[in-house]
Amino acid sequence: MASVLTADKPAATPAKKKQAWASSKSPKFVQGRRAFFKYRELGVTEASDGSMRAQVTSATQGMSRPTGWHYHVCESQLVFMLSGWVDLEFEDGERIRVEAGDSLYIPGGLRHNEIGTSDTFELLEVSVPADMGTVPCDAPTK
Repeated sequence: MASVLTADKPAATPAKKKQAWASSKSPKFVQGRRAFFKYRELGVTEASDGSMRAQVTSATQGMSRPTGWHYHVCESQLVFMLSGWVDLEFEDGERIRVEAGDSLYIPGGLRHNEIGTSDTFELLEVSVPADMGTVPCDAPTK
């Protein structure tokens, strides 16, 4: 029989997970996948015991060249553009521009290439799990 959640019977919280709060007044920056971007860690990796990562990625100069074809070793990745834009191409040939207010869900293993950005941008990225590998790969055949 399935358990029913009610206001007086909340879901059990795994012992290793905890609440996280990140203040914009004291941001914690970490090293990320690209040396030309800044990555602000939001504390979710530690709080979720590695089951999820949330960070804000920002740039103060546009990309000078595409990142190259790659895919991520993860379950999923969600991007929400806060400002600016990012252009991407995908293995099926689709090209999209993700602009401020847009979101993009990328399942793990989907080959893609970031081909351009606005001069400045900021995005929120969430990945499951937190430890998301990046694997370079060949461009898809057309």
